[in-house]
Amino acid sequence: MASDSSPVPVPATTGTVTTAVPARLDRLPWSRWHWMIVIGLGTVWILDGLEVTIVGNVAGRLAEEGSGLDITAAQVTGVAAALYVAGACSGALFFGWLTDRYGRKKLFMVTLVVYLGATAMTALSFESWWFFLFRFLTGFGIGGEYAAINSAIDELIPSLYRGRVDLIINGSYWLGAIGGALLSVVMLDTDIFPKNLGWRLSFALGVVLGLVVLLVRRHVPESPRWQFIHGRSEDAEELVSSVEHRIEEEKGERLPPPAGEITVHQRASIGFGLIARTVFGRYPRRAFLGLSLFIGQAFLYNAITFGFGTILTTFFDVPTGSTGYYFAVIAAGNFLGPLLLGTLFDTLGRRIMISTTYLLSGVLLFGTAWLFDRGSLTATTMTACWCVVLFFASAGASSAYLTVSEVFPMETRAMAIAFFYALGTAAGGISGPLIFADLTESGVVGDTALAFRIGAALMCAAGLVAAFLAVKAERRSLEDIAEPLSVAKEAQAESR
Repeated sequence: MASDSSPVPVPATTGTVTTAVPARLDRLPWSRWHWMIVIGLGTVWILDGLEVTIVGNVAGRLAEEGSGLDITAAQVTGVAAALYVAGACSGALFFGWLTDRYGRKKLFMVTLVVYLGATAMTALSFESWWFFLFRFLTGFGIGGEYAAINSAIDELIPSLYRGRVDLIINGSYWLGAIGGALLSVVMLDTDIFPKNLGWRLSFALGVVLGLVVLLVRRHVPESPRWQFIHGRSEDAEELVSSVEHRIEEEKGERLPPPAGEITVHQRASIGFGLIARTVFGRYPRRAFLGLSLFIGQAFLYNAITFGFGTILTTFFDVPTGSTGYYFAVIAAGNFLGPLLLGTLFDTLGRRIMISTTYLLSGVLLFGTAWLFDRGSLTATTMTACWCVVLFFASAGASSAYLTVSEVFPMETRAMAIAFFYALGTAAGGISGPLIFADLTESGVVGDTALAFRIGAALMCAAGLVAAFLAVKAERRSLEDIAEPLSVAKEAQAESR
């Protein structure tokens, strides 16, 4: 089993189980069951995109007299955005630990409920402190979603499709962004809705859509990989058998035999100490890779796209009610990146695609900063430049989530996702909006161009790290990429 250094000792446990569940899941052909997983788990990213985009596009409206809130645009794109990200970081760590302990299914239901409740409360904001509080709590729920859902997706999707599916699901955030951008155009039209009502209805619609997702998600099963580790091997066997039977009926043919078995010590939970020793002691290069990828993409997205509407209104005199049209265009570019490039992460491979997408987006962003600083761009050409930059950046950013969810042992998966998301996002996603809000509010072109260059530099740096350290995980089982900590090596040796 490939690793960066000597194995971490695993505490003694009682009871072992030999199972072919991972191999049985990986050899499944694509089916209606997998589509149910994608729809049930992936659609919340659309809601996240809807939420964040609405906030970015209504910032100018919220700052106007008669909006019902005493708040400035800089507070919306700066303080509120930073609180949202801080909540997401906190939620990822809190729910990530619970996900590894109590299971994927319980937590991806709980986190969605938290997210929906906080979003509903945001729509009822009457003071700035209330708005800030529930932006934090909305982020708290969404952070938990990232940990619970990415771990569940990678453990349920066959290795042949894992890369592209993970990228497209994470990239579906931008479908929500398109919807949020266009929705804000309608909701901010004062000929249709009063100033103090339109933005509230935007949040309320997100709640309605989320309730639909909640109904679909009830049918998504627990991860069988999590089950057999945590003493529920019979449940895992029963679930996989039912899925196999359903797929054989759908395809009209028998499935091939699984490639092999694994023997593990069953355990109820795993402590933070072992998680830390595993991530940083056993896999230090993978840890550095994860941090680099998350910091680069977090600063680029959280620092710049949160304030895209402000850039348009400040430097190009675009009316606040029209910024949604422009944002819908760059959101489309963001979604097309993972959609069109996702397959290449499974064919050409992780290393070449991760490094290429990060480096290309960084170089193109440097070019955009140079043109913007020279005054060569209009609102339309600026949007076109961003569309191209984010076509590549979005595929790269999605691959960051894929990377940290597949290169660490199964017992640490949700917590590893949570940790790297929280640390990387805190570095770029909390400081980014605060710094960027001040830079754009100054109205000085050079200040905003500087923010672009910082984001570009971090993306390029992460791309170089990936070129040397990215793991060749394409088409490999999760257990082959990172051996479970609970593996019973003695039992497996005897079985041979």
